[in-house]
Amino acid sequence: MLSEYLMIGEITKPQGVRGEVKARPCTCDPERFEGLETVYIEKDGGYAPLKIAVNRIGDDAVFMNVEGVNDRDAAEKLRGTRLFIDRAHAVELDEDTNFLTDLYGLHGLTDDGRDLGKLTDVMQPGGNDVYVFKGALGEVLVPALKSVVAKVDLEKGEMLLVGKRLDEVAVFDED
Repeated sequence: MLSEYLMIGEITKPQGVRGEVKARPCTCDPERFEGLETVYIEKDGGYAPLKIAVNRIGDDAVFMNVEGVNDRDAAEKLRGTRLFIDRAHAVELDEDTNFLTDLYGLHGLTDDGRDLGKLTDVMQPGGNDVYVFKGALGEVLVPALKSVVAKVDLEKGEMLLVGKRLDEVAVFDED
């Protein structure tokens, strides 16, 4: 089941003495924060709305004020707070593109019958993402290439991979 909320950032620290906070964006487009007035935070097993005012956006940081946070001490209490948006306000994705959060837990299968287990992590080292599957074959690192990933079926909870190409580019656990 797809999560109703998508993480878009995390507050990393207070900025100054008047309650402004610095957040690390968890989106490929930090400009996504432009005009955003409400985000959600995890609270009491659910999600609670949080009013924000974005002041400026950098390449790797978003600076904002949070309603009711007026000094450095109050801003410090928000350190580590993850920021979410509801799926209804998420950006539209191109065809054959998925939110990373939707990939976690997918079952990896190859077209030649191998079961790679569950997708447990997505590493982002630079050039392209790397999917980490854990299962009976141990840990398998799979580059997120169109030549490797044949199909992602979120409804079935499966990712179909091209076995022959996988053998050429994946890293298999040797244990």
